[in-house]
Amino acid sequence: MASEHSTRSSYRELVLEHLFVGEVMKYCWGHRLPPLEALKSQVDSNGYDIVLETSSTVRHIQLKSSHVGAASPSQNVNIELGRKPSGCVIWIFFDPDTLEFSHFLWFGRSPGEPLESLAGFKTCTHNKRNAKGVKTERPNIKEIKKAAFKRLNSIEEVVFALFGDQSKAEDESAEETAVRAAIG
Repeated sequence: MASEHSTRSSYRELVLEHLFVGEVMKYCWGHRLPPLEALKSQVDSNGYDIVLETSSTVRHIQLKSSHVGAASPSQNVNIELGRKPSGCVIWIFFDPDTLEFSHFLWFGRSPGEPLESLAGFKTCTHNKRNAKGVKTERPNIKEIKKAAFKRLNSIEEVVFALFGDQSKAEDESAEETAVRAAIG
């Protein structure tokens, strides 16, 4: 018998995406960090699901998810993500009953830096065979093993990985506002 996680997987993924964005925004609000702008990709051909922006950092994010205890050894990542400024992958691990987040795996670099080159990673193949019985390559999709990801244990760690120390950005923004008010 198929579980609800497989029969309603698209719905579950959307719920997890909304919960993730909400948790990041809640963290930023609660810690008086600069406002966060969230954008949703309508087409996933460019390798990302959402764009989060705060201050001067723009993050194109590919979200992946697995329930705690899942045996997923890797994730497939579109090379187009590497062409975006500060592209990254966040792999969410969640409780299958409550959808509460357990931890996250991070594949990305510091704010403002592009994703590391995906050239050295294995090229994925299609799941189904073609008419000749061959699984053809998916040249734009690379397999990223779990070992290439860094574990993050909290939303706080995720926000820091995404945007760095935003408390300094908030201080700088307040100073710029004060200077403009004094001039203007």
